[in-house]
Amino acid sequence: MNGLKRYFPIAQWLPHYGRDVLTSDLLAALIVTVMLIPQSLAYALLAGLPSQVGLYASIAPLLIYAVFGTSRTLSVGPVAVVSLMTAASAGQVASQGTPAYLSAVLVLTLLSGLMLLLMGIARLGLVANFLSHPVISGFITASALLIAASQLGHLLGIAASGHNLLELMHSMGTHLSNTHWPTMIVGLSTLAFLYGARRWLKSGLIKVGVAARPADLLAKAAPIVAVVGTTGLTWALGLDQWGLAVVGNIPASLPPLTLPSADLSLWRELFVGALLIGIVGFVESVSVGQTLAAKRRQRIDPNQELIGLGASNLAASFTGGMPVTGGFSRSVVNFDAGAETPAAGAFTAIGIALVSLTLTPLIAYLPIATLAATIIVALLSLVDIGAIRRTWAYSHGDFFAMLVTILVTLFFGVESGILAGVGLSLILHLYRTSHPHAALVGRVPGTEHFRNVERRRVETDPHLKILRIDESLYFANSRYLEDTVLALVADSPQLQHLILACQAVNLIDTSALDSLEAINARLGDAGVQLHLSEVKGPVMDRLQKTEFRHSLSGEIFLSTFDAWQALHRQSPIQMSIPSDEAPPASVRHSSKPGTPQGDNV
Repeated sequence: MNGLKRYFPIAQWLPHYGRDVLTSDLLAALIVTVMLIPQSLAYALLAGLPSQVGLYASIAPLLIYAVFGTSRTLSVGPVAVVSLMTAASAGQVASQGTPAYLSAVLVLTLLSGLMLLLMGIARLGLVANFLSHPVISGFITASALLIAASQLGHLLGIAASGHNLLELMHSMGTHLSNTHWPTMIVGLSTLAFLYGARRWLKSGLIKVGVAARPADLLAKAAPIVAVVGTTGLTWALGLDQWGLAVVGNIPASLPPLTLPSADLSLWRELFVGALLIGIVGFVESVSVGQTLAAKRRQRIDPNQELIGLGASNLAASFTGGMPVTGGFSRSVVNFDAGAETPAAGAFTAIGIALVSLTLTPLIAYLPIATLAATIIVALLSLVDIGAIRRTWAYSHGDFFAMLVTILVTLFFGVESGILAGVGLSLILHLYRTSHPHAALVGRVPGTEHFRNVERRRVETDPHLKILRIDESLYFANSRYLEDTVLALVADSPQLQHLILACQAVNLIDTSALDSLEAINARLGDAGVQLHLSEVKGPVMDRLQKTEFRHSLSGEIFLSTFDAWQALHRQSPIQMSIPSDEAPPASVRHSSKPGTPQGDNV
């Protein structure tokens, strides 16, 4: 039974489903359905697909996620960033508007779903850890700017194409003289209305006495007002006859059954794009799901979320849809509207299916400019300038990774941007850990504590040095450790004992073990004993099985204080003077001069 609940989370909440929960879920579904209609149409447009594909992608995936997903309030469907990545990947193998393009999107969706499903079965939810927050933040910010730029052409009624900012700007500059004034008036008016509603409507309603929650929901319903208003205006005035681009006739039908292409060459061409779409979508979905779950003291399972999102994408690929993931705005609305279980998503899917069957003729006069304005305003929450400032203030290295991600995404495309960000993050991690923070420490007088001699007045011993290594030891920093220790010994002619304080060492790999053996041998030749202190249990378990443990010239002490008491008894005690003295250059901090190094340790 536990295995069933693990892979089918619906078994956890369905047996306890009651009338009150049903009422809450139905209300939330009604609100989210109204919100999703323009969103789904807009994101299909962004992906270069017929509008109805967005509706199709909001039906079967929601039903499937209700069975396999672990978040009670996550709403699955097309989202802005994934839609842009879909257009970029599929556009490399086919032109938008062609059957081959739609076929490529179905294959992208299928591959993404298969990868997520396999990762979930293999319990690889930790893959999200390889995308650092600065890289994700930079990528989403740049993608939002790129998406907004791609929609300016629809606002002005001109042709604009390209996969990066330079191409888009050049294309729009070339056609700017062809601006269609009715389209621009409709587009900019809608943009101003949506921005004003987003910025001031909620606070204005609260000031006139509307409760906070209804005011918030009314503000979020502004896109519906824009859709209804501009659609009605276009129909009444015949603006489509004046050249205003509209959605046009949408088939009144349920999602069709589709079979993605089995062309292996197409699969190979789309493999990298599908992998990136899956990972970025998973990271966004898990971030939203965890945030909302924490507000209700619930939890989600990242590994099962991989399965839920994978199955949802498979469902989309076989029902004429596009890649989907958990969306931020729709999930927040679902949460605020009172959704209690994933059944709210299933009810939303039913609502969108009814709309697809009965109301699509009313959407025919919906201006494309309205959808473009809806997309641009929805992107405002994704552009996080504050995160850029905070990252610069806290870590120049992380800021550099974020900046590179932003610039590469803007000027070379979304796939290049995310690959550059991930690659640079890994390079920075390897660089930092290959130059571990090392500090000579001394005893704080009258205590059992040891602190950095550069920072505190501490007791030291000319015959005894305690070197604290603040990093696990592995192949990338093993040579650095050797150089640091040997330089320290060369600068300390009275040295008889060297203690490596290992409280921050969680791993010693084979390369680092070889380095420790070499250090032990060279110190022995120099008449210096090597000791270890505060070795963690798992590390000690592995050392016990090695020759190094038996050839170690010194001892392994339980604590640094024990080592101090045992080894300095016959030696004079000196006091370090942080303002005048500093350890040898070889053991100074590896970061830039003037950069704060942790706390006062």
